[in-house]
Amino acid sequence: MLGKPIRPTLSLPILTVALCCAYSSAAALELDPKAINIKLPEQINWVANPSGSESAVLVGDPSKPGLYVVLNKWKAHHNSKPHSHPNDRFITVISGTWWVGTGTDYDPTHLQAVPAGSFVTHYGNEIHYDGAKDEDTILQIVGIGPATSTPAPAK
Repeated sequence: MLGKPIRPTLSLPILTVALCCAYSSAAALELDPKAINIKLPEQINWVANPSGSESAVLVGDPSKPGLYVVLNKWKAHHNSKPHSHPNDRFITVISGTWWVGTGTDYDPTHLQAVPAGSFVTHYGNEIHYDGAKDEDTILQIVGIGPATSTPAPAK
């Protein structure tokens, strides 16, 4: 018996037809929109902000009470000035490097780098400033609205 080739039990044409049928039935399967909603990157609506950033609201309305989830894109070479928010905000750095500082004295030479994959909490009513240096940076921000921003008092 040594040296005798093993013959497959299915022929190539039958296997090809079986794989095509399995693929076409899986491709025809549609998700129930009551169970799941997917937004592809090209379907996310980015809006330019005067601060040099762009934002895209994914869930909720940051201007109203309640939970919100926002993507924020800091454009390269743009930073905020010292400010605070009334509620805690929970931020994940999705891409790029985010630069953050604290206190009322804006000093871009003392910003700390926060790389992609990091998680940051901005505590309510505490003064900070942030932005991007040499590359665009995308953040996901989760919080409870309204998400107002109050400039730090001038010294």
